[in-house]
Amino acid sequence: MSRSEAPPLPEPLRVPVADSHTHLDMQDGTVEEGLARAAAVNVTTVVQVGCDVKGSHWAAETAAAHANVHAAVALHPNEAPRIVHGDPDGWSRQGAREAGGSAALHEALAEIDALAALPHVRGVGETGLDYFRTGPEGMAAQEESFRAHIEIAKRHGKALVIHDREAHADVLRILADAGAPERTVFHCYSGDADMARVCAEAGYFMSFAGNMTFKNAQPLRDALAVAPLELVLVETDAPFLTPAPYRGRPNAPYLIPVTLRAMAAVKGLDEDVLAEAIADNTARAFDY
Repeated sequence: MSRSEAPPLPEPLRVPVADSHTHLDMQDGTVEEGLARAAAVNVTTVVQVGCDVKGSHWAAETAAAHANVHAAVALHPNEAPRIVHGDPDGWSRQGAREAGGSAALHEALAEIDALAALPHVRGVGETGLDYFRTGPEGMAAQEESFRAHIEIAKRHGKALVIHDREAHADVLRILADAGAPERTVFHCYSGDADMARVCAEAGYFMSFAGNMTFKNAQPLRDALAVAPLELVLVETDAPFLTPAPYRGRPNAPYLIPVTLRAMAAVKGLDEDVLAEAIADNTARAFDY
């Protein structure tokens, strides 16, 4: 089996659900093809997420053109230090870039702010902190950007979509300090059961991706087990994090049923019950 070959369509869900976080602009084929494949398995809605100014404009335009696509717009946590400090050695894997300083960051944030005002933009994200690829010198830029996105989300009444990689304590600290928006989503939830209890207490949504199916992901399954049903979402983060048994092959919204069935097993729920809850939760989280 070629690792570049798309996995087969799974058995359709009986209850329509949403993919709460995907990157259609990074996937093969047209948007229309991707949405049609998803609809064939009853994944009827997707949230298209921007990671930089260009991608956020694309997300907003795509949502404007498709009734079943909602947009989230932001500068990814790794994008903020790239804008401020540049990327001379390719640490971000995004190509070389000149340093623009804080003026360039403020200019980019102003564009995100303008996009966040649009009606078909339902979320501000993915924003947050990522200590996996960004060293200490980039942390101040990440925090400044994260705080600005929190403020933008609150001002426009949009959901906040959080990317948290190896930065749990600081993400929770900044949310508590700045005051989280009314609707806050931990995308590709990566914490443990204890953190899930903290998120539940605060009313944060936790969105689980295909990595919860991986062999070494018991902490994620433990977190899902204690996460309240009314705060659970499902996502692909496609083209990344393809669920087992297709790990390493391209991900897309049509693979949501694979992850949702694994989640239902962990929670000891009928898949229809979980799908109904997730459909409702996603609509509440993104206010559509």
